[in-house]
Amino acid sequence: MARSLRSRMFTSIGVAAAGLLATTMAVPSTASTSDDPPEEWRSYWVDAFNPGIYSPEEVDKLVDDALAINSNAIIVQTVRRYDCFCNDALYPRTDAAVDAEPYDPLAEIIEKAHDAGLEVHAWVNVNTLWNLADPPSSPDHVFNQHGPDAEGSDRWLNKMEDGTEFQGNNAYIDPGHPDAVEYIVEGVQSIVREYDVDGINLDYVRYPDFSSSTEHSDWGYNDVSVARFQEATGRDDVPEASDEEWNDWRRDQVTNLVRKIYLGMWEVDPEARLSMDAITYGFGPQSVGGWEQTRTYAEVLQDWKGWQDEGIMDTVVAMNYKRQWMDDQAQMFAEWNEVLADWQGDRQSVSGPALYLNEVEDSLEQVNELREPTEAGNTVAGWSGYSYANPSQTATGSSQEVKDAERDALVEAFTTGDDAPFAEPAAVPTMPWKAEPTDGHITGELVTRSGEPLDQVELTLRPLTGGGEKQTRLSDGSGWFGFAHVPEGHYLIEVDLPDGVVGKPVASARVNAGEITTTDMSPLIRLQ
Repeated sequence: MARSLRSRMFTSIGVAAAGLLATTMAVPSTASTSDDPPEEWRSYWVDAFNPGIYSPEEVDKLVDDALAINSNAIIVQTVRRYDCFCNDALYPRTDAAVDAEPYDPLAEIIEKAHDAGLEVHAWVNVNTLWNLADPPSSPDHVFNQHGPDAEGSDRWLNKMEDGTEFQGNNAYIDPGHPDAVEYIVEGVQSIVREYDVDGINLDYVRYPDFSSSTEHSDWGYNDVSVARFQEATGRDDVPEASDEEWNDWRRDQVTNLVRKIYLGMWEVDPEARLSMDAITYGFGPQSVGGWEQTRTYAEVLQDWKGWQDEGIMDTVVAMNYKRQWMDDQAQMFAEWNEVLADWQGDRQSVSGPALYLNEVEDSLEQVNELREPTEAGNTVAGWSGYSYANPSQTATGSSQEVKDAERDALVEAFTTGDDAPFAEPAAVPTMPWKAEPTDGHITGELVTRSGEPLDQVELTLRPLTGGGEKQTRLSDGSGWFGFAHVPEGHYLIEVDLPDGVVGKPVASARVNAGEITTTDMSPLIRLQ
């Protein structure tokens, strides 16, 4: 498919160094002018369970409605539960009642939104596998291939400590299963490769809900995941859900998945933005004793703060779903806005209020509040409203006529009057780290000459020249590893080989700005 908004030109350069093979990918630079509008993210989340993208006529209305509120982006649900509202990605086409092929919902929204000057971010649910009593029709769907009928390592289902795999009809994928991770990464890459999306928006990039406690997750007990944990730690027990070592290990699996998606997208399109829908359950870290005490970090094992710090998440879009008309929830909303603004560093955080829990006047109060600077002088990068289908509490559960009227009222409140927050257009914030990068990345695999992946092996990246610092990373279940946003220079990669593996545990790499250096270390190691 042709690329309509942005250049997709980048180069591959071969590099030879000390027994490793390396290839690089460069990102083009962009420039801005003094005439550019102010930067502020403004979007609707457009879910695929309601009207919005089921037909060309719905897409026409969606684009018009987004323009009416001076939006500049649309987060459109493309993969709900491994079913795609598209025709050309790795995921099978959805069974939902969209117009028949050749209609392609994602292609339709990209064409019309881009013509109108709107960005399109494909919303992909990561760990939600299926939620209906009847299985999906496609035999290629992951639920049919790796769900309840699969056995052994072919079974990717997440499992609770008590052995439960389903919550009602809801089934999930375990991010500690290496094959599941590979499929997720390849699926995201396929969307970026086949469609001119401006970015990918990850949802459910975490462990599921329904745990017995807000202080830990009961999930992650897929047999393959538990076996990997035991191998990595030298333990032979099945850990309790509250076990801190187990909590850290599971949290690291989600982080590895995000890192792998981030660098995998960079391989395909260095300009594409990775965003995610961040959990903000309950009160913020100010009230509960810090980040590690939040339900986000402890209960669903989602470390989006760490992802921003590492630079592997371009934009956190927080699901800051709070009722402004309830004092305790208004406090929650304010607390999360503060840390979203203060923690974003040189990345970006967007606050996403729940339109469906508030009336229009409450949503207006929330958008004005999130635009106010914190005591430290920081503001979030923008606003995303959930959702397009239900723009107010009154609209939720009402007729389409009422929903449309409430959306019109929201538009009027946000765009008219002296204090209207969106009276003038704004541009999606640029990403200097991608538009004009000053650092690069290293990826590779630890695989023996005979093809055995080395899992949970420690690698140390040591700078030889340049301004980098020593870093350590663990390989994942496929042997993959990645170091993101490494300063330019020469580095050594040292491998702490496990027992039974021999070879040359060191290689060198040159990092260039905006490029991925890929190391092939398989010729260097073998089983003893």
